[in-house]
Amino acid sequence: MDLKQLWKTRRSAFWNQITPYLGYVMQSGVAVMMGFALIAFSAWYTALVQDIPEGFPINLVMLVVLAPPVIFSSFRTYLQQADIVFLRPQEYRMNLYLQNSFVRGIVYKSVGLVLLFILLWPLYIRSDGEPKPFYLFLIVLLLLKYFASYGGWIEQQMISRSARLGYRVIRYGFIVVSLYAFLWHSLALSLIFIALLAGLYLVSLRFPVKLPVHWEYLIETEQNQSSRAMKTLGWFVEVPASRQRVHARKWLAPLADRLRWRQETAFQYLIIKTFLRSDLLGITIRLTVIGGLFVYWTAGSLWGSGVYLFFLFLLGIQLSGLRRNHHDSFWIHIYPVTPQSRREQVLGFVYVLQLAGVVLLFIPLLLGGWGRWVETLITFGIGILIARWFRTSERKKWSNEEDAE
Repeated sequence: MDLKQLWKTRRSAFWNQITPYLGYVMQSGVAVMMGFALIAFSAWYTALVQDIPEGFPINLVMLVVLAPPVIFSSFRTYLQQADIVFLRPQEYRMNLYLQNSFVRGIVYKSVGLVLLFILLWPLYIRSDGEPKPFYLFLIVLLLLKYFASYGGWIEQQMISRSARLGYRVIRYGFIVVSLYAFLWHSLALSLIFIALLAGLYLVSLRFPVKLPVHWEYLIETEQNQSSRAMKTLGWFVEVPASRQRVHARKWLAPLADRLRWRQETAFQYLIIKTFLRSDLLGITIRLTVIGGLFVYWTAGSLWGSGVYLFFLFLLGIQLSGLRRNHHDSFWIHIYPVTPQSRREQVLGFVYVLQLAGVVLLFIPLLLGGWGRWVETLITFGIGILIARWFRTSERKKWSNEEDAE
């Protein structure tokens, strides 16, 4: 069996499944929106580089912006459930299959990291009184990226879940501390410190008990990544239902239990439970926090209003995907809840979440732009209109889909 060719065949099959939907995504207005966002960001960034505020915390900005892409590591293996049976006899040769996943997982993300670093370099060189050399900085970033990716790869082989989580925290700490040392301390001392820390980290990876191929974990991870890609496409076009990742989150369960047991809230109960136990909750929280930081940072000008509305739009796109949950479930059509009631319960809950985002993101806009009352209140009003527009648009789409069925 040619394992290298098998990996390439499966990769081609995945992209053949994804590619037909990309045209519909572009037609949905995303390309236009991203074009405007790129133009607006270019103008804002150029103005920032030309007129950098005094005392600009460039080292902190570099750490916050560069650390996540250096840390982040994921690998597409394209493994399937049946491989536990049919590929297990080839386990001693699976390095031939998985080496493509490892190499591509590093190379593609390293290219993105290099582009991000080049984008940040003009701001860094003009803000830092004693900037590190360009090529040395870039080499350090790529080495740290390799160490983080290698660590993430080894974590996939660990048998113990607690060991994987523990070493993930260690990996995060290693990258953040290394970047901090390089940015804030002298060149020679920081390089020696990073070398020692990297050596200790690589040695520590030898201690956990590992499997040559952790089949169950790799297959579960691949299913989650594939479903995430389909879910992203599902924001713009109807796609086949994919496996959903479920989190227990028992401490949040009482939030849905407060609903009164009535037919008018039956489907809303299910949707609230789905939201609390899906990846969408974490995505929404992260997007709100990141958006709040950017809004506060730019709140002193009209850019703050633009960033505020942009993140509200992103939140709306994310939350609108909630209506597609259970869309293909057979049992939904058996429950004594009318389609109209299901539609209104879901859209009502999504609307409440969007209004919560409008208010939460408005707080940093108000605090950061204190004194700009007219612009701030107008922006807040537009935010409410965006939430209402999403609700109206989703109601129309849902009605059209029901009529087509």
